[in-house]
Amino acid sequence: MNETVKVALKSHPHQYEIKIGNNLLADSGVWAKSCLANSAKKIVVISNPKVFSLYGEKVAESLKNQGFEVLIHKIGDGEKYKNLRTLEKTLDFFSRHQLKRSDAVIALGGGVVGDLTGFASSIYLRGISFLQIPTTLLSMIDSSVGGKTGVNSNFGKNLIGTFHQPNGVLIDVDTLKTLPRRELTAGFCEAVKQGAIANPNLFNQTSDFLKKYSPNHFKKYFFSNLFLTDLQKLIASQVAFKAEIVKGDERENLEKSGNRSRKILNFGHTVGHALEKVTNYKYFKHGEAVGIGILVAGEISKRVANLVQNELNLLNDVVKLTGSLPNWQNIETKNIIEAFEFDKKNVGDSLQWILLEKIGQPIIYPNSKIPDSVIIESISAVVKKSTCP
Repeated sequence: MNETVKVALKSHPHQYEIKIGNNLLADSGVWAKSCLANSAKKIVVISNPKVFSLYGEKVAESLKNQGFEVLIHKIGDGEKYKNLRTLEKTLDFFSRHQLKRSDAVIALGGGVVGDLTGFASSIYLRGISFLQIPTTLLSMIDSSVGGKTGVNSNFGKNLIGTFHQPNGVLIDVDTLKTLPRRELTAGFCEAVKQGAIANPNLFNQTSDFLKKYSPNHFKKYFFSNLFLTDLQKLIASQVAFKAEIVKGDERENLEKSGNRSRKILNFGHTVGHALEKVTNYKYFKHGEAVGIGILVAGEISKRVANLVQNELNLLNDVVKLTGSLPNWQNIETKNIIEAFEFDKKNVGDSLQWILLEKIGQPIIYPNSKIPDSVIIESISAVVKKSTCP
């Protein structure tokens, strides 16, 4: 049975839906037509070669069957291709094929494809419609929801971008069958992040799912209807939480500082983004870096936000269930700290950390109130735990 989450935004006159189920790609053309104005004639499908080889023809054929003229544009796979050069090539493709404002774009892939596609569609002709078909767990529960788009640059991650909401999101969990283990780990790290800042119910639902279905053996579970039901429900719960946060704070209002500010979605991202920056976006999957960032933020929370040891242990245990994270012990702590200045969460002259007072109770904490010694101690504590037998 399919799940549907409605996204209603104060700044938009219309709602859009996030449809979640299995074996949905075969009817993606019907879905696209229901999401777009009748005037849409051309659709550009943006993907990368690997994802397109798996799912592209099925999506393209379904779109053609609904009368769309389908154009295919492939970009490189990975964070290193989420840049201004790829953006320019994508805009050039739109122009050469004479896309009109009434036409549309589909992002078929993970977070890199979705972020870049959304950004390109937001600035081409000052905005054309786009749809999201996320194919990684991370993009399903995080980047495809909320309208943040952008590219990386030599001065930071996602510092160049826009807010541009999709006309619809189609999540076919069957695409997770072919997802490599590292990508699953990356996605589940984001799921743990959202559970930790949401409420104990979502945190426990995520924890229980990981205890029942290990990412190390994920493919074999797809033969079980119970697994498919549990997976769809978990994704729907994750999406519903993020959609609720976005509804209340679509553009991450700088003045909003409560525990339902959109800023709280950056839990684990301060160290995560720094790790990506110092390794030139080539070593970590985004969610892997966030997983390490969660562990460090947990240690800092214990030291300055009174997170009790039992809750920190729970957090660490659930991150561990997501799978092994890349070795990062040789990265200099000073380089990580220096990379904080590129973080987009800087407000005024102060970086803002997202910490936990307890599971489900995030707090926005200014960096100016956290001694460097605490950050260094916290990083060292995580390194020590990760190297223990």
